[in-house]
Amino acid sequence: MTLIAAEKRMWLAETRIAQEAQTDADINERYQRGEGRIVVENNREKLPGFVDQLKKSDYMDLRPFYQRRPRWDAERQSRLIESFIINVPVPPIFLYEKNFNSYEVMDGQQRITAVRDFYENKFALKGLQHWPELNGRYYHNLPSLVKSGIDRRSISSIVMLKESAPQDEEAFLLRQIVFERLNTGGVELERQEIRNALYQGELNELLLKLSRHPIIRGAWGLPEHHPDELRSGDRALLSSNFFQKMEDAELVLRFFALRNAEHYRRGMQGFLDLYMMKAAEFSHDDIMALENLFLKTIDVVHEVFGENVFRPYDTVKNSWAKLPQKAFFDAVMIGTSHHISDAERIKQKKRVIIEKTKDLFRIHEEGTFTGRANTKGDVQNRINLFSNMIASVLD
Repeated sequence: MTLIAAEKRMWLAETRIAQEAQTDADINERYQRGEGRIVVENNREKLPGFVDQLKKSDYMDLRPFYQRRPRWDAERQSRLIESFIINVPVPPIFLYEKNFNSYEVMDGQQRITAVRDFYENKFALKGLQHWPELNGRYYHNLPSLVKSGIDRRSISSIVMLKESAPQDEEAFLLRQIVFERLNTGGVELERQEIRNALYQGELNELLLKLSRHPIIRGAWGLPEHHPDELRSGDRALLSSNFFQKMEDAELVLRFFALRNAEHYRRGMQGFLDLYMMKAAEFSHDDIMALENLFLKTIDVVHEVFGENVFRPYDTVKNSWAKLPQKAFFDAVMIGTSHHISDAERIKQKKRVIIEKTKDLFRIHEEGTFTGRANTKGDVQNRINLFSNMIASVLD
């Protein structure tokens, strides 16, 4: 097993889960203590002042703006601006107070981004329904009265105060519940988007970095990474649901988390949440060790399988499937990582491994390696089958 020391330690401290109260008195006592309730305050601020506040480095964490994959195009952003022009009520944004007067965005990132970008003249209005004569205008060249009218508008915010959950682990769990239940922006958040915003730190940065790996991009049909791809609006990239939903970053997380499948619980998504929560305290050296393991492993599996990497074998058609599968990615990557010290021997035995992989699909029932079932036993089984096959080839 290739667990780093920090991963072995993190499972020693079990995550605190609220115990079920047995009597009405227990329930009343828990409620009186304020457990499971958030403390909020409501704010309103004029748009120009709000945009100026965003420029302060310690006011609001802007990283989620750049890390969450763009979901609003210029036309949808323009409709928000038109709502301000005609004074249609706009849903409030939801913020988490991580420190006093310092916030993270829990819901409303797209609205904040649209307002900020419009005031910074980054897009022209497009597709307006009630004010089509303003199409093509930027903020700086709006008619004076229209500009003044927008400047009079306010953005409302609901702030979840630190008092809601003073302990870090409680705060993580409560913020996750809020994230999952908020949908005021019109686009439901995916689970990896939630993790991306909640568990910021070196591990999350690593997931984003490794998700850009050319082998990941190539296997899932995404264009090769370039630094300005989000701001330049790479159509091939932004039109991919896999990319929009951050499934590429989740794929890397699966590799790290499911190496700990002995502790698997709460289902696939719940276990990924749990791993990110517990791994939030990893040191820089821990993160570097994980990165090194991932890079070594993906290099080996690509050397073995080439263009068919992560694609299941179709025993009916006697050919590799056209598309990769996450569950097979898990089996190949984690199973191979168990033997990464024998990387060169694995590469030398690649022809045998390819044939033995085909045999795995012939011998085992359909769905074993395609993730139709994700119980602890299913996850461990497909990883162990591939790992044992590698071991048999090496022996």
